[in-house]
Amino acid sequence: MDKVLNVRRQDSIAILEIDSPPVNALSHAVRAALVEALDSADHDPALDAAIIACAGRTFVAGSDIREFGKPRRAPLLSDVIDRLDAMSKPVVAALFGTTLGGGLELALGCHYRIAASTTQLGFPEVKLGLIPGAGGTQRLPRAVGPETALTMIVTGEPIAAEAAFAHGLVDELADGDLEEAAIALAQRVAKDNTPRRLRDDTAKLAADGDDRARFDATAQNLTKRARGLKAPRACVDSVRGALDLPFDEGLEHERAIFRELVAGDQSKAQRYVFFAERAAAKVPGLDAKPRRVARVAIIGAGTMGRGIAVAFADAGLAVTLIETDDDALQRGLDAVAAIYAGAAQRGRLTPDEAERRRARIGGAVGLSEAADADLVVEAVFEDFELKRDVLSELAGLTRPDAVLATNTSYLDVDALAAATDRPESVLGMHFFSPANVMRLVEIVRGAKSAPEVLATAITTARRLGKAPVVVGNCNGFVGNRMLRRRSAAAEQALLAGALPHEVDAAMEAFGFPMGPFAVADLAGLDIGWRMRKAQGLKAAIADALCEQGRFGQKSGKGYFRYEPGSRKPERDADVEAIVVEASHRAGIARRALSSDEIVERLLFPMINEGARILEEGIAARPSDIDVIWVNGYGWPVWRGGPIYHADALGLASVRDKLAAMAEASGDEGLAPARLLVRLAEEGRGFGSL
Repeated sequence: MDKVLNVRRQDSIAILEIDSPPVNALSHAVRAALVEALDSADHDPALDAAIIACAGRTFVAGSDIREFGKPRRAPLLSDVIDRLDAMSKPVVAALFGTTLGGGLELALGCHYRIAASTTQLGFPEVKLGLIPGAGGTQRLPRAVGPETALTMIVTGEPIAAEAAFAHGLVDELADGDLEEAAIALAQRVAKDNTPRRLRDDTAKLAADGDDRARFDATAQNLTKRARGLKAPRACVDSVRGALDLPFDEGLEHERAIFRELVAGDQSKAQRYVFFAERAAAKVPGLDAKPRRVARVAIIGAGTMGRGIAVAFADAGLAVTLIETDDDALQRGLDAVAAIYAGAAQRGRLTPDEAERRRARIGGAVGLSEAADADLVVEAVFEDFELKRDVLSELAGLTRPDAVLATNTSYLDVDALAAATDRPESVLGMHFFSPANVMRLVEIVRGAKSAPEVLATAITTARRLGKAPVVVGNCNGFVGNRMLRRRSAAAEQALLAGALPHEVDAAMEAFGFPMGPFAVADLAGLDIGWRMRKAQGLKAAIADALCEQGRFGQKSGKGYFRYEPGSRKPERDADVEAIVVEASHRAGIARRALSSDEIVERLLFPMINEGARILEEGIAARPSDIDVIWVNGYGWPVWRGGPIYHADALGLASVRDKLAAMAEASGDEGLAPARLLVRLAEEGRGFGSL
C-alpha cells in the first residue's frame, strides 16, 4: 500500500487514514490507494464498516489542482466516489480542519459524516473558474436543499460545522476525540448494514423543487455581480440539473460543464492567480524567523487607520488605536463600532461575534501608548514630514524588537526609516482602502529592513487573510506607480476625443468593477491634485475640475455629477465642455475612440511600466505584479492580471502598439521598455522569466 494511506483496524472497523501533507490533497496516488483500500475492506468478512480519516492538520482540503490541464489518470475522484456508491458496507467520513472542494465531494460520497466542531466545509471551485466536478453539484442539493447548496457553490464560501449540522450536511458533531466518535458512529450504523447513499435521497429536492421561482431569485441574486465570470452561472446551471435531471444524467451534465470550464481561458487565468498568490508570499533567500505579534498599535484613527484596526481585530489580535486628541479618537472608535454594527445587521457576523471583535480594539491618546506593541502601523495623513516625525518618535518609545510599519502609498520608505535610530526595524505595509475588506498588502522592503522584520510583516499579513506582496522602494512602489501611468493615459484619451463615460464604459466592459473616472470621484480628486502639485506635475483636465471645487462624490461633482444621497455617476455637460476646451487649447483635433482603442491606450502604458518595474527589480517576479492588480485595483481575475494579459496578447503586438503611441504623442515614456523589446524579439513572454 502506498504510504499516502495508512490502513488500520479497530475491532471490526477499518480506518483508512490519508497521510499526504500538507493538506491531504486528492492526488493520483491518494485516489489509487483509496480505491484499493475500499476494495479490500468491502471484501473482508471480518469488517463491518470503514472510516475515511486524515492525518495532519486537516481532512482533504481539495483536489490536487497541479493536475488540472494535464492528461487525466484513472482512478479519478469520480471513480473513488463510484466505488463508495458500490460499497456493501457503510463508510463514515471523519471531518476536521478545512474540508473543501474535492474533499467535500469525497465526504458526500461517504454514507455518513461526522465533524469536529471547528471544521469548515465548502466548495471554493468557483474561485478557480470551475464548478465541483465529481458530483458536488448533485449530492450537495440532496444533502442540504437546492438553495443552500446554490449559495455555497456559487459564493465559494465555506460554512462552519454547526451550520453544516443544522443543514444536514453532517450527521453528527464530535464532542471530544474525533476518531473515537467516528468509530462509535461506524459501529452504530454497521448494525443496519445498508449504506445510505445521497444519490438516492431526493426528499429535500422534492420539498424545494416546486418553488422554482425562489430558486431562480436566489440564483439571480448570487450572480448579479459576476461581471463577466462564467463559473458562477455555470454553477447555477449544474445545480439546476439536480432538480431537473435523474442523478446519473445530472452527473454527466456536471462533468460536461466542468470539462468545458477547465479547458477555458477564464479558469486558466484564475488558476494562475491562485498559484501566483502563493508564490508572492515566498521571498527568494529569506529564511528568517518572524517575530511574535500579539499586540498591535495603529497610529491614526482616520479611514485607513480604523480599517487596518478592524483587519487586525478580525484576525484575533489586540489592537490599540491611537490619536492625538480625545475627539479624533472617539470619532475613530465610533466608526469602528459602525463597521461591526453593519456587519451584524447584514448577517455577516452574529451580534455576539461582532461585539467580541469590536472589544479587541481599544483607544488611547498619545504615541507613548504604543510602547508595549509588537507591531506598530503608522497610518497618519500622507505627508512626508508628518510620517517622518511620527516614526522618529515611535523609534524612541517602542521596544527595540518592535516592528515599525508605515502605511504610505508612495513615499520613500528609506528616507522615512533614516529618520529613526533603527532603520532595520522599519518597512512599508501599504494597505488598500477599505483595509478591512481589500486583500492586498504591498510590503515595501527598505534598504536596511532586517530579514526577520520582513518575515514578520509577511506572516502577519497572511494571518490577516491578506495577499502580501513584497516590493522594492520607489515612488508609488508597484501598484500606484502603474496606476499613475493609467491615470495619465486616461487624461490623454479624453484629450484625444473620448468623454469620461465612454472611458469608464470601455474599462467596465473589459471587466473592471468601476471605470477610472468613477474611481477617481470615489477616492477624491483633491488627493491626486495635491500629489501632483507636490511633485510639480500637471493634468489639464483633472486640475481644471479641482480648481472649480469638483472633488468627486464628496462635493457632489467631479468627472460626473451625483444626486444628493446617490453614488450613481451621471454625465455632466459642464465637464464635457471642459474636456473639449482642453483639447482645443492643446491643439488636438478630437476624434471618436473605439472601446478597444480606449482599453489599449489605458492598459498598454501600464504593462510597459510593469516591464520597467521588473527591469529595476522592484517586483521579484512578473506574477507579483498581477497579484497586486487583481487584489488591489479591481483587475478582473478572469483576465489574470496586466502581465498575464500582455503575454496572452503577445508581446510583439504590445511592443508595436506602444511604439506607435510614443511616435504619435511624442511621449518618450510610452517607448517600449527594454525588457519588453527583448522578450518580444526572442518570441517569449513575461511568464518565461
